Amino acid sequence: TDYLWNMLWFAIATFILQAAFMLILYFIFKKKYDDAKYRIFTIASVLGNVGFFGLPVVKALVPGSPEVMCYSSVYILTMNILVFSVGAFCLTTKKEYMTIKAGIINPTFIGFVIGMAIYLLKAVQYMPPMLTDSVTLLGRMTTPLCMIILGIRLATVPLKKVFCRPFVYLICFSKLVIFPLFCYALVMFLPVEFSFKAAMLILSATPCASVILNLAEMHRSETEMSANCLLVSTLMCLITIPFITLIL
Repeated sequence: TDYLWNMLWFAIATFILQAAFMLILYFIFKKKYDDAKYRIFTIASVLGNVGFFGLPVVKALVPGSPEVMCYSSVYILTMNILVFSVGAFCLTTKKEYMTIKAGIINPTFIGFVIGMAIYLLKAVQYMPPMLTDSVTLLGRMTTPLCMIILGIRLATVPLKKVFCRPFVYLICFSKLVIFPLFCYALVMFLPVEFSFKAAMLILSATPCASVILNLAEMHRSETEMSANCLLVSTLMCLITIPFITLIL
């Protein structure tokens, strides 16, 4: 019961913090939104790889606290609500994406609801192995598929364009340093356990999410810069995460 309440509070906190930071960036860059790179800045500074990358990292850095794995799952949920609403709006500037329906009626949220129902009802034991194995296989395919798309996109870009674009480093600094410090500053004084605060800081400090590239591909907007942000932020986080966690 305590875990469920903590997950609920973590969901509320992550949703508010992500939405607030996006809103701040939106008002800062609103007049420059005709240039797609500022729209990418808005979402890439917030949306992080909290699943594939964040889960093993937070598990390793906060040993003895299994609830941090639940926090990672909750973070993914709230992030994807913003992906399909605010994220899509930032890339397209079309207000029809800014609806509750767009945020909730998406594959991630529906999958979470189904997964929670199966977990609470303990229905897995009644499912045929063929079904459970198929779902497991499908889940394992998502990250490699995203990495293949990223690799294809990067393979068409000269290395000079990947590592010699100052704006990409600015986005990565915002994602890897400014955003996690912003999140931690707003939760450090809350009467919550250490694992809650640690998970918030570490998961917020993860590199840019691959879903940014997916959105860019879907809406045909700054795919090259999105791929660059993914690669550069993933390399930079090997330095930034150890330094960021020193404040815990």
